Amino acid sequence: ESYRAGAKHVIVLYGDLHVRHAAIDLGPEEEIGWSAPHLLDLYRRAYEERPALISLTGNPDPDLLGNLDPALVGRSEPKELREASLKLITARRINWTVVSAPNPGWATQVFGEPDVERLWSAVATATRLDEDDPVEAWNDHASRLQARADGLNERAFDAVRFRGPGTVLTIGLAPDAHWTCARMRTESGIEHIPNMPTEEVFTSPDWRRAEGVVRSTAPLLAAGTRVDDLEVRLEGGKIVDAKASAGADIIRHQLGVDEQAPFLGEVALVDGSSAVKKTRADLS
Repeated sequence: ESYRAGAKHVIVLYGDLHVRHAAIDLGPEEEIGWSAPHLLDLYRRAYEERPALISLTGNPDPDLLGNLDPALVGRSEPKELREASLKLITARRINWTVVSAPNPGWATQVFGEPDVERLWSAVATATRLDEDDPVEAWNDHASRLQARADGLNERAFDAVRFRGPGTVLTIGLAPDAHWTCARMRTESGIEHIPNMPTEEVFTSPDWRRAEGVVRSTAPLLAAGTRVDDLEVRLEGGKIVDAKASAGADIIRHQLGVDEQAPFLGEVALVDGSSAVKKTRADLS
C-alpha cells in the first residue's frame, strides 16, 4: 500500500516480544536495554532525510513478560532508540502515525476469546473507519478538537483541576502553555494526524506544580506489561508514591529512570462523548 501511495522506498522493521523475553530471561543483565547501532544509524539518517513513519501496534501476547523481573522489564526498552525517536518527533522532522492492528492475543485480552473480527469492529469505531466518509469524518473531528484547543488558549488558564472517583488533582500550567490537538504539521509543512484514534487536547504543565492523587479508570500498558488500578500521589510536581493491583513495580522502575521521570511532561483533556469512550461502552 505504501508503494501504491507513491513511496520510493519502504523499510519494514519488526519488533518481537519473544526476542525481548529471551533477552531479559537469558541474556546478560548488563546488556538489557541495548540499542542496535544499525537502528540508531537509521534514526539519524531519518533526521536528515525526513521519511514518513507508520507504526502498527497491538500486543499479540499481552502476558508474555509477566513472569519476568519487573525491574528488568522496565529497563528492557532501548533507551537510546527511544531518545532518537523522540528527537525526530519533537523536532517535527517527520510525518508519522500510530495505528492499532487487532490480533488473536489482543482480542483474547479484551473479550476472553480470540474474536479478531469483533476487535476490528471496535477499532473501526474508535478510528472512524465505520463512517460513510472516514477522511471527511477525521477532518471534521480534527477541526472540533482544534476549536476546543483554541478556546482553552483564549482563556489562558493557570492550572487545571481533576476530580473523580479516587482523584483530586491540581496541575499548574507552564506560563507559555499552548493547547494543541490531533492535527500536526512538520517543520516542512506536511499536515498529519499522529495518533489514531485521538480524542485529546493537550499542553505542557509546569512540572513543579502538581498536587494531589489520581487514579486510573482503565487498565494501562507500560513496557509491555498490563497495569491495573494505578494510583499515584504528587507533591510539589513530583510523583512521590505509586501503587497498583498489578504492574506497580514496572511503574516504580520507570519513575526512577532519571531525575525528571517522576515529573509530569504533558496534561490532556478528553470529553466524555469520544469515539474511544463509545467503543469502551460497546465492549462492556
